[in-house]
Amino acid sequence: MIDDASAKPERPRLTDADVRADMREGFERKKDYLEGFLTQKPAELSGEEPGGALYEAVIDALKDIYDPEIPVNIYDLGLVYNVEISNAHAIVTMTLTTPNCPVAESMPGEIEMRVGAVPGVGTAEVNLVWEPAWDPQKMSDEAKLELGML
Repeated sequence: MIDDASAKPERPRLTDADVRADMREGFERKKDYLEGFLTQKPAELSGEEPGGALYEAVIDALKDIYDPEIPVNIYDLGLVYNVEISNAHAIVTMTLTTPNCPVAESMPGEIEMRVGAVPGVGTAEVNLVWEPAWDPQKMSDEAKLELGML
């Protein structure tokens, strides 16, 4: 015998709901504010901003340049702080591991040559900065793994 007080009440079901057609007549769906946004096509990249073909080609060129003392490319090493491309002119803002780095004189010239050789880049310029100073935390996870730091 089941006691009525201890029995769970029956859960309401959609079929049990009192849905009337006359209630739906005055119903208006609210404007979907994302509709216009979702139908817009993404703006075409000029190639000079991050994600563009020219920008990525410059990054690939930087990844081909290795620090002579550390077997990691300068991009994954975290030496490159910024890359700007405007009207086929590339500006690479970077640092070196230390101001007394033995390649301090030759590295910027090599970078200018490599980046300047990328199709679509007319001229390249390297801004060597010391602030903020480089530290190992700027390295990518791949570089840390390569050097046994992970």
